[in-house]
Amino acid sequence: MFRQISAITLLNLSSLRSRLGVSVIIVVGVAGVVAVLLGLLAMSSGFQATLVETARPDRVLIMRSGSNSEMNGFVTNEQLAVLESYQGVDLASGELYVTIGRKERGTDVAVDVVVRGVSQDAFGLRDELTIVSGRAFEPGTSEIIVGVQAASRYEGLRIGDPVEVRRALLTVVGHFAAAGSAVESEIWIDRTVVQDVYRRAGGVGLVRARLTRGADPEQLARRIAEDPRLQLALVTEIEFFAEQSADRTALINTFAYFIAGIMGIGSVLAALNTMYIAVSRRTVEIATLRAVGFGAASVVVSVIFEAMLLAILGGVAGALLVYFALDGYATTTFNNASASQVAFAFKVTPELAAIGLAWALGLGLVGGLLPAIRAARLPITRALRGD
Repeated sequence: MFRQISAITLLNLSSLRSRLGVSVIIVVGVAGVVAVLLGLLAMSSGFQATLVETARPDRVLIMRSGSNSEMNGFVTNEQLAVLESYQGVDLASGELYVTIGRKERGTDVAVDVVVRGVSQDAFGLRDELTIVSGRAFEPGTSEIIVGVQAASRYEGLRIGDPVEVRRALLTVVGHFAAAGSAVESEIWIDRTVVQDVYRRAGGVGLVRARLTRGADPEQLARRIAEDPRLQLALVTEIEFFAEQSADRTALINTFAYFIAGIMGIGSVLAALNTMYIAVSRRTVEIATLRAVGFGAASVVVSVIFEAMLLAILGGVAGALLVYFALDGYATTTFNNASASQVAFAFKVTPELAAIGLAWALGLGLVGGLLPAIRAARLPITRALRGD
């Protein structure tokens, strides 16, 4: 049977040139489905990577109990001092998180951009952060530094530009990168300046900390929760960003599979029609093969193999199209959890490509199955007459 399948399959492939037009229909249809699916999944993958994959297992966030956002928490100066002395905490950075409106370049659309008030400890805590142009701000001065994504997407954030932050006029003195993380979409200011401008001298919004080597986050979280002086909760940076990205990622993924499913139905119908045409044009050929001893199962498998081969070519074409057109393409989206814009880049990964190719194979299988069965069930005598 395997020899028969190989012989018929090679015969089918050798005659593809004579059926080029109908074959291209299958390839293009599947390529369109895979391209749309991978394009949307690459958006989801890029957004999640910006938040989750740049998080560190040894960094934690300590916030007010019940708070799930950096914006709505409050930690007093006294609580911050207690946390800084905790065993297991290597470095603690009290931070204030607010937003200001900035216009996107070339538009009149104003969006909310994160302004983070930080101390010098924040730079030691995030060792992936580097100044790429200009310099860092001087503590206690009206100077700011801007993430490279924010500087490239919003107006008035070049070095030397004045920026108004709630009636205070500050000056951009540097741009920074942070390994592609969401921090690159932020503006950083000295914490004492933000506390003064926003009249929050009594504390910070949250504490971000780096744990000492070997410290157990769960054990530290229990100690903090049980400490009556604090009334705070600890969450690892990975868990925090995973929760922040979960809703948006789920929404994009659901939309991706829904749209791809609708397009997939159309692609399957096109493949069915195309394969029916191909089978009808080869009726005499198939009947001759069966008359000389080739089994019906061999015919079925060979026709399905042809459909799946064309589908996989379409899948590869769609994946390559998305990779070269979208991989690394930068855009922004509104992050509901942080109430601000987050810049991210589309990310086409090998795992996404495998998903696209699996969809292509599935479409080829479904599209080729019924025509294959029809080819195998053709009465030999009628088929030889070309009926």
